[in-house]
Amino acid sequence: MPVFMHRSTTLDGTIVEGLISAADQQSVQEKLKSKDLIPLSITTPREDQGRFAGRKVSRSALVSFTSELAILIAAGLPLDRSLQILSDISESRNLREVTDSILNSVREGSSFSDALRARSSVFPTFYANMVRAGEAGGTLDLALSNLGEFLESSQEIKEHTTSAMIYPLILVATGGISIILLMTFVIPRFSAVFSELGGTLPLSARILLDVSVFVQAYWWAILILCAGAWLGFKAAIRSEAGRFNWDFFKLRLMGRLITELETARFCRTLGTLLASGVPVLQALRNASDVVGNRVISAGIERVSSGAKEGRGITAPLQEAGVFPPLALSMIKVGEETGRIDEMLIRVADTYERRLKRTIKRLISLMEPVLILVMGLVIGFIVVSMLLAVFSITDMPF
Repeated sequence: MPVFMHRSTTLDGTIVEGLISAADQQSVQEKLKSKDLIPLSITTPREDQGRFAGRKVSRSALVSFTSELAILIAAGLPLDRSLQILSDISESRNLREVTDSILNSVREGSSFSDALRARSSVFPTFYANMVRAGEAGGTLDLALSNLGEFLESSQEIKEHTTSAMIYPLILVATGGISIILLMTFVIPRFSAVFSELGGTLPLSARILLDVSVFVQAYWWAILILCAGAWLGFKAAIRSEAGRFNWDFFKLRLMGRLITELETARFCRTLGTLLASGVPVLQALRNASDVVGNRVISAGIERVSSGAKEGRGITAPLQEAGVFPPLALSMIKVGEETGRIDEMLIRVADTYERRLKRTIKRLISLMEPVLILVMGLVIGFIVVSMLLAVFSITDMPF
């Protein structure tokens, strides 16, 4: 049944907001009138969720919200009281506003999952589905606990990757700035000296001087070209075909890293959803939405058809050919033993550990390569200038 967001007023003029499940807007009006409420506006959550579209809630704040709410619910506190406590202690202004809005909806008679679904810009679809399954089974605290573990694991992988990339990015930025300063400020000064002294310069020095002159004269064209190339690339991957081709290229270039990432992401999402009581087909749809690579996602989408035919998920996944053999073997064992949710979580744990090791190896390899490349470029510039100086002054090198 559709869910509608309403803004109404009581007979004494108090404004109230909330969610109501009804067949149509006319039914919503009748329900509101039966509660002595005068409707001011009635919208679908899709229309109303724009109110929260600009409010960014960090992943760490969402993890804390989920974990703390699970603890409060498990301690026996009512949902509305738990939400009120989280709103009072929240350090994020945006999250506090969203929590207050959810609390108002719950107090107006909306279910917690419907309130979350109406704010899909903050809470992903799988989040609301897991909460709905927890509400239906009377295990809301367990569903929230599973969600907290899932979000925390995802956040840990993201932070591990970000921290591992900090040093290479600083190295590239420092080397790039050094090269730009040499080409735009240092070499032009040498050029003026060489012009006054005359003489024949080595080929490497002449190339550097020409490049320096070109950069100084046409730096604006270089910036426009780079910006145009970037905008063209963004426009190309905005289409479905362009995004698919880009993901295919990334998969060919970094196949192992991307495969391990998507395997861990898919298995943890699916395992968490199944453990919380979400139906298999719905869990598969939500899990495939979490996968970022279009090539792998296209292969996973065919799994739903196999599950509908009663073939389970292992055989369709094997036919898709997007996951490693070890993961497929572990999923098959879980399916045969009736513990597919537990085995999916184990697969996710296994490939998250592999992913961290792979990232560590790549970064350990990338750092000396970047240092070597930057050293060669800057060394080439310095040696070329020294050769030019020695050739003009007739000094032996």
